[in-house]
Amino acid sequence: MPEFINGLPVHALVVHAVVVLVPLAVLGTIVIAVWPAARARFGWLVVGFAAVGAVLTPIATSSGEDLEKRLPENDLIKAHEELGDTLIWFVLGLLVVVTALMVVSTRTAQSWTKPAVIVLAVLCVGVGAAAGVHTYRVGDAGARAVWDGIDQQPAR
Repeated sequence: MPEFINGLPVHALVVHAVVVLVPLAVLGTIVIAVWPAARARFGWLVVGFAAVGAVLTPIATSSGEDLEKRLPENDLIKAHEELGDTLIWFVLGLLVVVTALMVVSTRTAQSWTKPAVIVLAVLCVGVGAAAGVHTYRVGDAGARAVWDGIDQQPAR
């Protein structure tokens, strides 16, 4: 994978996609968990956002590691990297529960589907909240690594 596209680090480009898609998936997951009409209309779109976010997260991580090799050792970057390495588990968890919710909710009504939808909806809200908070933490650490690190860079 190239490290730069048109002079910009791939990490910066991919991270912006993750920072948009994962929160959209989180918000959508919570909405479809509590609002059945939205689930019927937008549920599979939310699954798509979560799936693309799950695909792009390891690309963001890998490209970040490539970019890190070009930068001086920095505690802020290390903190961002450690948080970023765990984001995939939150996004995969989100993808699994929202997909399960959609699969179960589209099944014909059987005795087990209503309780299963309720349990999955509760899981969606919990996993969605956790994924949203962790995405924020990763992004905040990355922003601090960039912007707080600017003070440490020599003037040109």
